[in-house]
Amino acid sequence: MDNRAISLCELLTQVKTAMKNSLPYSWWVIAEISEIKVNFSGHCYLELIEKNESAESIKAKVRATIWSSVFRMVQPYFQTSTGMELTAGIKIMVKASPEFHELYGFSLNITDIEPSYTLGEMARQRQEIINRLKTEGVFDMNRSLTLCEIPSRIAVISSKTAAGLADFMHQLTNNPYGYRFFIRLFPAIMQGDEAEQSVIHALEKVYGYEEYFDVVVLIRGGGSQSDLSCFNSYWLNYNICQFPLPVLTGIGHEQDETIADLVAWKRLKTPTAVAEFLISCLRETEDSINERSMNLINLVTVKVRDESDRLVRTIMALKPAVKERLSCHASILRVKGLNLKSSASKLIIHESGNHSARRVQLATAVREFLSKRSHQIELLEKRNSYLDPFLILKRGYSVTYHNGKVLKSPSMVKPEDVIDTRLAGGIIKSKIV
Repeated sequence: MDNRAISLCELLTQVKTAMKNSLPYSWWVIAEISEIKVNFSGHCYLELIEKNESAESIKAKVRATIWSSVFRMVQPYFQTSTGMELTAGIKIMVKASPEFHELYGFSLNITDIEPSYTLGEMARQRQEIINRLKTEGVFDMNRSLTLCEIPSRIAVISSKTAAGLADFMHQLTNNPYGYRFFIRLFPAIMQGDEAEQSVIHALEKVYGYEEYFDVVVLIRGGGSQSDLSCFNSYWLNYNICQFPLPVLTGIGHEQDETIADLVAWKRLKTPTAVAEFLISCLRETEDSINERSMNLINLVTVKVRDESDRLVRTIMALKPAVKERLSCHASILRVKGLNLKSSASKLIIHESGNHSARRVQLATAVREFLSKRSHQIELLEKRNSYLDPFLILKRGYSVTYHNGKVLKSPSMVKPEDVIDTRLAGGIIKSKIV
């Protein structure tokens, strides 16, 4: 047994002492927040990481603590300076002292924070995404689309419970002009870690019904600056850029402009402002139609008046010529009328003689026809008398019936059937044996 062995606690105590003696009391450290939690006592517990930028893998990780006495000052200062809360996914620069505890291991004790670094880092990341979208040639694609004159079929992407959605719906459905809008909600999570994928999924659903909509509206209520992080993400904005319908944003922040606001067809400050814009589009179209209608009415009125004047002038110019032409034709008609009267008289005299001869010929032909037909009728009557059934029966013939039908074959009856035999003098009933 080696007498030089020490206990684990002694070893960790020596590590703690060595760290305390060899490291400065505090450092300014740059890291990304991967987890953050504030407990009931007001202490803030974080997990800080550093990623490998090329592979997005984590190359360093450490626990950190901001005690409640410090957190009460750090959090408001950071929020006031940046417009956002401390949240997972953002990079921060903090003043921290390394600590080692025999039971809890290594951690950092944060005593101060530099908000300007986070602002600069956010601005750098934002500009990188903008530059990437421009380099890929998609940055201006959605803004290059043409919004139809009557954007009344609206696909809305928002949270079902968002206050901004209620404002948007109320503004549209209660517009003072009585315009009717077809609105369909595609629900999405509008903040938090799942927001980006949720909004992208909603856009994909809208794409499946693209032909039924004129415009896509992306709206949400108010919130902190950190709630807008998903609207600055690359993939969400990549989808907005290439969406085949114009996208309107009303994210609810008047001063903060996200990348989504930059790449969308139009950015409006609030959901209510989006609704007012859509109403104004229909109003402008109606005013334009009314104006064009009035212009058309005026043009038609002027044209009708000009054509009426021209027609009156034409009639006045034609009147003497028509009178002269009618007078000339009246003389010609009088001459033709006299000639026609003379010709008609001659024709009537000639046709009167022909008519008498034809009448005599017709009377002779009718008498001959009637005589022939009378003889034919006599012959037919004699032939029909020979075929009289009663005369045939008188010659000794008979007709047998079964159930009212003429019996033509023995196979049509069976024993015990009753049959009727009709003779000239009456009917005989028989039973088949």
